[in-house]
Amino acid sequence: MSKETPWAVYLSELIGTALLLLLGLSFVIADFGKGSPIANFIPDPGLRRLITGFLFGATGASIVYSRIGKVSGAHINPVVTLAFYIKGKLSRRDTAGYIAAQFAGAVIGSLPLLLWGTVGKSVGFGDTIPGSGYTEALLGETITTVCLIVGLFVFLGHRKLRKHTPLLFPFLYAVMVWLEAPISGTSTNPARSVGPSVISGVWTGWWIYFAGPLVGMLIGLAVLRLGWMKRFEVDVAKIYHFEHDVYGIFRKEL
Repeated sequence: MSKETPWAVYLSELIGTALLLLLGLSFVIADFGKGSPIANFIPDPGLRRLITGFLFGATGASIVYSRIGKVSGAHINPVVTLAFYIKGKLSRRDTAGYIAAQFAGAVIGSLPLLLWGTVGKSVGFGDTIPGSGYTEALLGETITTVCLIVGLFVFLGHRKLRKHTPLLFPFLYAVMVWLEAPISGTSTNPARSVGPSVISGVWTGWWIYFAGPLVGMLIGLAVLRLGWMKRFEVDVAKIYHFEHDVYGIFRKEL
């Protein structure tokens, strides 16, 4: 483990999370904001959710493939970072550095969303709030995060699928947003929910978007320890660019 703090890694994670929020939530606002012309072209809200989820996931995949992903591994989600930590692939210091960078990046990336004006404001600049009861929203966040963690670690742990891991996200989020967004907004990412809440001032049910993803992550890791699922073991805390480790923080033994 390098004794120097890998600031370039944390900065890359901050930038990656900022881009995820800026671009991903711009798709949300464009597709569902009041006054946006997209609804006229695609009147079916279910189809718009499907497209929005795909574009949000594609944004995350693009960040993973980019130089940002090469440097930091592009977790861009605190529960993904915590999952790597629990798996023994990150130190406590680097886990804290990643999570701090993710929340900072989420707020920074959300600030330009204010330029959407009343269109963005009509959907809380892409914020996530319970669509029905709190219990249903909590359950929705938990289940979707289980799907994310299990899917992610199955791909990372399967030798033939590993190099295609980023391609999971567009299709996974397309399905999850299509099915579950009316219930909770389909966050699966505490940083993704905090960013727009900061600029919109709307914190309805905010704790759901911490508790649900955290519980879902723990359940997902537990599922991965059952029976034949044990075979899917990750090597490093990266989603792509597996061999790149200039700063020495992705070693197997920490």
